[in-house]
Amino acid sequence: MVIDIVQSAICSLDGTEFTHLAACPVCGGRVQGYDTRTKKYAVIRDGDRERTITVRIKRFTCRNCKKLCNADEPFYPGTRIGSLVVDLFFCLSATMPESRAARHIDALGIRVDRTSWKNYSGRAIPEIPITDIFGMRLPSSVLMLSSLFALAPNGGRIDGADVLNACNFPSALPASGCSIAAPENEEIRNFAGSPSENIQSVTARCPQESTVSPLPPLATSMIRF
Repeated sequence: MVIDIVQSAICSLDGTEFTHLAACPVCGGRVQGYDTRTKKYAVIRDGDRERTITVRIKRFTCRNCKKLCNADEPFYPGTRIGSLVVDLFFCLSATMPESRAARHIDALGIRVDRTSWKNYSGRAIPEIPITDIFGMRLPSSVLMLSSLFALAPNGGRIDGADVLNACNFPSALPASGCSIAAPENEEIRNFAGSPSENIQSVTARCPQESTVSPLPPLATSMIRF
């Protein structure tokens, strides 16, 4: 059951488009559309078959500094794996060794190479809302995305703004927030800055026409690294 919930949450993003960027993240200048590219979000394993989950990210150029930048997207800065998968790793590694957490993710049918986990293990991330699902502490975004997918019309895709809302706007974090290595032997990873401030600051940047559908009450809490 947990495998089905996690995989449906990840698969719900397949083909979702992310097209909104209010201003250049470098200088705050006005942006104009450049192109749209397909980006790998995760690889799901179903028996002997693998399925690559991709999203479509619009890119912009800044009229002021000429930088090329992505739309608000479901990735932490400096990472190549979808934020939900990264959140899974940190939620699990908070209660078990990282090597065991990686094996749990593999057992959930998510393929990630060991090098990626080694690269991400020392990164700082914000607080992650968690939910207890059948005895496992998982990111609340897993259940939120699964719910959105279940409510979507047959063959329909989830709106990009709803995905970002469910995932707490991961791309809104400053690049430094995902690249500061934690001191050796330190068990608690701290995020440089208040997560609530980052979420509030990006809310104004994302379209507000659609909102995440309400979910039934759950045993949720926050996990801080």
